[in-house]
Amino acid sequence: MELNQKMLGVIDATAYKPEIEDLTVHRSLAAVPFASRYRLIDFVLSNMVNSEIESVAIFPKYQYRSLMDHLGSGKQWDLNRKKDGLFFFPSPHLHNEYDEFGSFRQFSDHIDFFLRSTQEYAVITNSYTVCNIDYKKVLSYHLENGCDITEVRKDGKSLQMYVMSTKLLINLIDDKEQTGSKTLTDVIIENRNNLTICDYEHTGYAAVIDSISSYYKHSMDMLNPTIWNEIFKNNRPILTKAKDEPPTKYGKTALVKNSLIANGCKIEGHVENSIIFRGVHIGKDTVIKNSVIMQKSQIGDECLLDNVIADKDVKVEQSAVIKGSALLPYILRKRTIQGALMNS
Repeated sequence: MELNQKMLGVIDATAYKPEIEDLTVHRSLAAVPFASRYRLIDFVLSNMVNSEIESVAIFPKYQYRSLMDHLGSGKQWDLNRKKDGLFFFPSPHLHNEYDEFGSFRQFSDHIDFFLRSTQEYAVITNSYTVCNIDYKKVLSYHLENGCDITEVRKDGKSLQMYVMSTKLLINLIDDKEQTGSKTLTDVIIENRNNLTICDYEHTGYAAVIDSISSYYKHSMDMLNPTIWNEIFKNNRPILTKAKDEPPTKYGKTALVKNSLIANGCKIEGHVENSIIFRGVHIGKDTVIKNSVIMQKSQIGDECLLDNVIADKDVKVEQSAVIKGSALLPYILRKRTIQGALMNS
């Protein structure tokens, strides 16, 4: 990439979605676990790093301790740098002006970051879209078509990913009071006539995770090899925090079909069409179907779980039967204990 075409990464991680509250009681939406070993922000951040973006600012608001713990210094993404790197800019206030995506008030509180940046262009995204996209191609399209703002879309719907010059972004932040445009969305709607706003169609898989139903549906999509290969590409890897855990141990009675199993697990039961995160124990004569079982959960012997999402550190006691449906999966919140009698 040309030196004058370097991009700045801006991730708006302020989103709060009531529709997915069961998974965001203890964490931000950006930090929700996905696809057996990742967090939602891993996909957004990896896309930036794979597009040669070396400076990324994350703007969190709610419950961001687990997000900061996950990302650390940015080492896994090669963003622990002396120059540029990974920056956290939490909201100094919790008023409602920060609740909309691309809030200029949120950015203006940290305007020095933008003023000091040397990158000529900026990519602004949300923190909960799962896809594998090359922002260099979006920038090339942006420049070839003489765009002021390029919005990435999938099947005509916005993915809340934008490319523009850093100078224009700073101007929009500075002029928010005079123009009345408080967010990027406002700018897109109100400036069709005086800015050249282009649409870039993303042709690959894209999943916006903003509700329990979308989380469940797109989690199950990961069991489709074609979709998996669209997201997890060898030349554009999805990076995440490394965990040094042993390989998963399968007991003599274990049976696994069409499932994702992370490392560090102990599987003694039957697992089918399910996603099992790190360090999960599934007991003997237990059947897990069409379910998502997150880190370090313990499922006892002789249980049946079907259409269930179990958050981290859940304990399901012996002989429990828990069933949801594809449209309404049963949620077990983080660190809860579920016994057989509770389901009767």
